Amino acid sequence: MTETTTSNARPKSRLARAWDSDLAYAFRRSPVAMISLAVAMTLILAAVFAPLIAPYNPFDPATLNLMNGFTPPNEPNAFTGETFWLGTDDQGRDVFSTILYGLRISLFVGFAAVMLGLTLGVIAGLVSGYYGGWTDTLIMRTADVQLTFPSILVAMLIFGIAKGVTPVEYRDQMAIWVLILAIGLSDWVQFARVVRGATMVEKNKEYVQAARLIGRGSIPIMFRHILPNVLSPVLVIATISLALAIIAEATLSFLGVGAPPTQPSLGTLIRVGQGFLFSGEWWILFFPACTLLALALSVNLLGDWLRDALNPKLR
Repeated sequence: MTETTTSNARPKSRLARAWDSDLAYAFRRSPVAMISLAVAMTLILAAVFAPLIAPYNPFDPATLNLMNGFTPPNEPNAFTGETFWLGTDDQGRDVFSTILYGLRISLFVGFAAVMLGLTLGVIAGLVSGYYGGWTDTLIMRTADVQLTFPSILVAMLIFGIAKGVTPVEYRDQMAIWVLILAIGLSDWVQFARVVRGATMVEKNKEYVQAARLIGRGSIPIMFRHILPNVLSPVLVIATISLALAIIAEATLSFLGVGAPPTQPSLGTLIRVGQGFLFSGEWWILFFPACTLLALALSVNLLGDWLRDALNPKLR
């Protein structure tokens, strides 16, 4: 007689447990989330591996041929006979290659700016919600004052000040970092307000009282006990903020106060293409704009799905 026991059953791996979670189940049931993730990951991977995918290095002067300028998509050039999948711009640069390299700048600025805003906002929210009093008043009134101005204007102001104090010979080299600083400092408020509200709820719960009774300090309680319990809304805001940061970078670059011409982002490419839209070279603007739209829309839809999936009231 054979006895079957569950003691010999192998425990599920971490990957298997994640696949069986409620979040993964909700993801598999949402075609919009799956398509958005596929589009976003395709664009991110294309940007990461741009040097391997791009047929040309569009920013290497040795590879440029001005005779290839204004070549329409997938048509041979009248002088050189070369064909480019998405056409070329006024300098003969392959538009497909410029989009891949521009994606790298836009995504890098977006991710870095969100991480900066998230870090500042989470720290400010934890401190404000945990200590309260004049600390809470000072931080929240600063946030309220910043909210009275459009974030793009705040970013332009910070960008102008930071660029003004940067030595002239380093401005082009530091332009990307100044852009990250400007967008990040204009984006911390929403993280701080959400984390503050969640911290004010969590600090009165039993596990925080128990941590105080055993002699834990304020900083360990905030970062080791309260922080893990307030990260769910932060993750949702970070996903949505990534799309907004990418759009903010494109807006600043389109206005000429963002990425330099030597390191063009999607916004810079759109600004360049806009000057040739009414002369018939539509592809110089159209393809970078479609790429920016696909990237921002997919990340935004993914953030909207994540917000609904993590909301316990909708389960």
